[in-house]
Amino acid sequence: MAETGASPLPPTPPTPPAPPAHSPLARAEHFVWVTARVLEQRLFAYHFRGGHAGPVETALDAYRNEDGGYGHALEPDLRGPVSQPLHTAHALRVLNAVGGCGGQRVERMCRYLTSVSTPDGALPTVHPSLRGYPAAPFVPVVDDPPGELLVTGPVVGLLHRNEVWHAWLFRATDFCWQAAESLGVWRPDEVEAAVAFLDAAPDRPRAEAAADRLGRLVREQRLAVLDPGDLDASPASPGHARSEQRFPHDYARNPHSLARAWFTDGEMTRSLDFLAAEQEADGGWPVRRGRWAPSPTLEARPRVTLEALRTLRAYGRSLG
Repeated sequence: MAETGASPLPPTPPTPPAPPAHSPLARAEHFVWVTARVLEQRLFAYHFRGGHAGPVETALDAYRNEDGGYGHALEPDLRGPVSQPLHTAHALRVLNAVGGCGGQRVERMCRYLTSVSTPDGALPTVHPSLRGYPAAPFVPVVDDPPGELLVTGPVVGLLHRNEVWHAWLFRATDFCWQAAESLGVWRPDEVEAAVAFLDAAPDRPRAEAAADRLGRLVREQRLAVLDPGDLDASPASPGHARSEQRFPHDYARNPHSLARAWFTDGEMTRSLDFLAAEQEADGGWPVRRGRWAPSPTLEARPRVTLEALRTLRAYGRSLG
């Protein structure tokens, strides 16, 4: 007998037909089932096979800690169980992707973010609690880390996008405005973080003005490869390898982003052509950042693959 008062399960959505064999989507699906963690398997099913949001949220819960933050190598470059801002930022992206960015779960996340924020209301990239656990050499652990736009921007942007309000957001939002409007660039990852904030910032005219300034700097400093056939025309940024060069689609993940206006239609077409051609023989996309251990790279590739598929689909590219 069914339990009285139990909530009924949502109706099962129709499963999309299987993509044609050897199509980009079919090859990516095979790659995901061969290599991905349960979380990325559930995300693939949600985005491309008609899956429910519930199993994604259940898989994500395995990474959640009692303090409301997330750990357990959710972000593969940081190992160990302790909660970290980077892990929690990624958890927020997952919840946003499946429409679950609200309620008690996000309230607890905001309390955790408050507890690890710096005096200026921002988030450090790595909290000192990670000390003693393995981490990528390019994310060093220091005793008194500064707040950075790299983590704060995407988190604040997603909270605004989902109309989540919390006391911590006021100072964190002020930090993001100051950082985005004073950014001198040279670091593409900071530009991406600024765009993540500006795309959802509540003051739209101010966001558009800040994005316009950043776009001019990106072009002046050649921080985007505008012609994938001539990679030497856009040298790697200081401290970054050639494989970490950015392309227009890295800044404008969808055509509604403010960063889309930075590039011509031809430049974006070439960028998306390059992205589509990056799919490797095993069906996955490569990780274009420093590789320091086998497991983090293996765990990161399915996520990179999902991001590539979603970007291509957002721009209307056929996946099969």
